[in-house]
Amino acid sequence: MANQLHKTDMLERRIYHEICRREGVKARELESCVPADKHRINQYLYGAPFLQELCYQDRDYRWHGLIRQSRPHKGLEHFCGYYGFVSDFLSLGREQWLEMLMAGCRSNGRNLNDTRGLLHSFQDCHEVMMNLFADLEGVWAPDWELGFELRIKRARYIRIYADVLVITENKVFALEFKMKDVIEPEEVLQAAKYVEFLEVLFGPDYDVIPALVLTRARDLYTHVPIPGTEGTLAVCAGDMLFNLFDEYMGFLQK
Repeated sequence: MANQLHKTDMLERRIYHEICRREGVKARELESCVPADKHRINQYLYGAPFLQELCYQDRDYRWHGLIRQSRPHKGLEHFCGYYGFVSDFLSLGREQWLEMLMAGCRSNGRNLNDTRGLLHSFQDCHEVMMNLFADLEGVWAPDWELGFELRIKRARYIRIYADVLVITENKVFALEFKMKDVIEPEEVLQAAKYVEFLEVLFGPDYDVIPALVLTRARDLYTHVPIPGTEGTLAVCAGDMLFNLFDEYMGFLQK
């Protein structure tokens, strides 16, 4: 069981949402918000993995989420190598950003072994994202959030990883970066793997849009089947990442 991803049900998602969108809430107050009585709610509070691992109870018996479901997403910075507003990111030089990212990764327990070109991949990712926001000039809003190297590994059941998160008003783009120019089925699966967890993490007000970004490809934008499912995943070259945002936000249609 320790190697399996936890599957959430709708009641766990609802309780988690009610906790994380507030400053603090008692179990008895949740009865008016969710379709369950206090006994059932307590079973989830003390037994459901998402609630156990990403929520806590204070001395006044109020429950809080480690990551808020409001903008900006307070607490998310503790789980990212780098987190900030897009404007903060654009104001940094690459080396300054890289130092901040590395420090954040160390704090999160991220393995920074460079035997597989990790630093090069970070720099590659930085270049693609800088170019993306240059393409999105005049489109992105000041309160868009940006996270690199999300790593949530609290205990046995909850694992959430993402190379880059771009958080807009109502969408979360979860981007998996590979320094390749070919689409590998296992990497398609990897890019889609944590969508359910991200949907719980950000709540019902957000659509989570996963994508695989191949930074060595050129002029590539397509959707491919996710192996073993009926779903598809967006796959794009680094120079075509704008198209992903345009498809789901409709910039060119405005």
